[in-house]
Amino acid sequence: MKHATNPIAVRIEWCRRQSTQARTEPEVGGWSAEADGLQDALLNSDHTDTYRLCPPEVLRRYQLGLRDGTALLEAARMRRVHAATTGTPQPTVWIGTNVRPGDDR
Repeated sequence: MKHATNPIAVRIEWCRRQSTQARTEPEVGGWSAEADGLQDALLNSDHTDTYRLCPPEVLRRYQLGLRDGTALLEAARMRRVHAATTGTPQPTVWIGTNVRPGDDR
């Protein structure tokens, strides 16, 4: 599961860095909520009801993190299933690089 969680962990860390650079309380709340949503996707939990008490933008950011984290986990699961059923090795994850269409890295 290491490959499945790595992109999420990178994004959580990015959200946390962004929150330290935010200029307003709503921005800080949004970045924190997004990181919480990503974390909840990893933990297979959903705190949407709790976030309904927050401003609408914070709720949307939580839902964004939860939805994106869930999608990243599903994509990783599908890669594993594909690799297992076809015998095709899993592609290398390129984190932090700029890969353009046509690059053969």
